[in-house]
Formats: sequence, structure tokens, C-alpha cells
Amino acid sequence: MSNIKIEPISPHQVDTLRQLAMDTYRETFGHDTTEEQLQAFFNKDYHPDVLKAELSSDESDHRFVYVDGELAGYLKVNWGSQQTEQELDNAFEIQRIYILKAFQGYGLGKTLFELALDMAKAADFEWVWLGVWEHNFKAQKFYAKYGFEKFAEHDFVVSENKVDTDWLLRKRLK
Repeated sequence: MSNIKIEPISPHQVDTLRQLAMDTYRETFGHDTTEEQLQAFFNKDYHPDVLKAELSSDESDHRFVYVDGELAGYLKVNWGSQQTEQELDNAFEIQRIYILKAFQGYGLGKTLFELALDMAKAADFEWVWLGVWEHNFKAQKFYAKYGFEKFAEHDFVVSENKVDTDWLLRKRLK
């Protein structure tokens, strides 16, 4: 049995977060995205200044997950003004759950997802929601098992010449 540990990410760990974010995003979407598009996305969304601001926000929470002391993935959740969309009142967003391919199959994504749900319930939010790529059928099926339903779509801008569509899924907590 592996030793799994989840810890908050602090602003001084921005470089580690940035590298992990780029590595996991590349592993997940590199098959459908050119190197130029990846770099444009990394330079915009994973710029150190952007990540530092996110890590310093009172309306976001970031966690690293480790397996036997090795960094395996991360979680990012938002509420209030830090949400990527303002579609729902009293809502909690699960924005990012990324696990390195080498650590997939350990149940880490499910562990982080359930942690996020527990955080939303403990903070007394009415809704929990997330965005999922329209072609990620495995994730859509996973979220449906937890009672999430599609309520909208939005553009996910990767670069100026690549825009994906994310389905917005929600679940009422109370």
C-alpha cells in the first residue's frame, strides 16, 4: 500500500506548481495540442505571476498530492470572485485536478475530487461545479456517477488559434 499525502501549496512553491501544471497538462492534452499552442497556454495561464496571485488568493485553495514522498499531482478549487465563471450563486468550483501519468491508477484523482466535495460541503456552499472538456467522456461519466449534470458550456482558450469547448457540470449540495 502506498503512502498518500495531501498538503496545501504555498506561494513559495510556485515554481514546483508551474512545472507540475505544465507537465500534467502536456501529458493530458499534448496529443491534441501543438507545441506552439501549449507554450502560449503556459505563458498565459501558468505564468509565475498568475500562479503567485492565485496561490495568494483568499478565495482559492491549492493542494499537492504525494505518493511515497513523490509529487504526483495537484488540486485547485475556487469560490467567490476567483471562480472562472459566475453562473451560480453560493458556488464552489473544482477548477483543476491533474495527476501525472506515472501515478494514475492509484485513485488520486478520486481522492482529490472527494476532498474538494468535502471542502465545499464544510464551507456550506449551495452548489459545486466544474468544467470538463467536451471530448473527455471518461471524466464526464465519472462526474455523472456523483450526480453532476451539464448546465452550460464555455470556451476554454488554449491559444489564439485553439479554443476548446468545456461542458459546465454542477451538483446541488443543499
